[in-house]
Amino acid sequence: MTTVLLVIDVQNDFCRGGALEVPDGDAVVPRINAMLADYPVRVFTQDWHPERHSSFASEHPGRQPLEVIEMGYGPQVLWPDHCVQGTHGAAFHPDLRTDPADLILRKGFRREIDSYSAFFENDHATPTGLEGYLRTRGVTSLVCAGLATDFCVRWSAIDAARLGFDVAVALDACRGIDADGSLAAALDAMRQAGVALQS
Repeated sequence: MTTVLLVIDVQNDFCRGGALEVPDGDAVVPRINAMLADYPVRVFTQDWHPERHSSFASEHPGRQPLEVIEMGYGPQVLWPDHCVQGTHGAAFHPDLRTDPADLILRKGFRREIDSYSAFFENDHATPTGLEGYLRTRGVTSLVCAGLATDFCVRWSAIDAARLGFDVAVALDACRGIDADGSLAAALDAMRQAGVALQS
């Protein structure tokens, strides 16, 4: 059984002082660095939005960050402008060891649709190509780590389980935003999907 460590969105904008700071987000960096040597396949994802992305609250006059609106593909949380392509905020945390990555997958680069999951856009239908990569590498199981537990980690883990992978989330290597109970809801949703939650 080949296991991939899926390191999700450990980028400056999600860490201390970032545009969309996840509380205590920096704390995942040393834990993830220590995990890298334990896995034969390592994939990092990188949120990679064009300017004026449709998920940015600034693109919707009168709306505020963390409001939810209905888009053509379903409900969408509006975010502060973040992880804009080529900016410091979109770069990986400077202390994160990225050299061991076998693959860096960029997501969220289509202006009209957001992408939480490492496997699908937020329409839950348009693939990123990660499934095919993992299948050809012989991967059968995943361990997810990174930011944020209740959004990109959640959807990546659930989609991986739905695709038939054996999935675990290393909670000590994740941190959540926890907007209006989103963290508890995410943990419950992952459990129901058959994801193992490791403390």
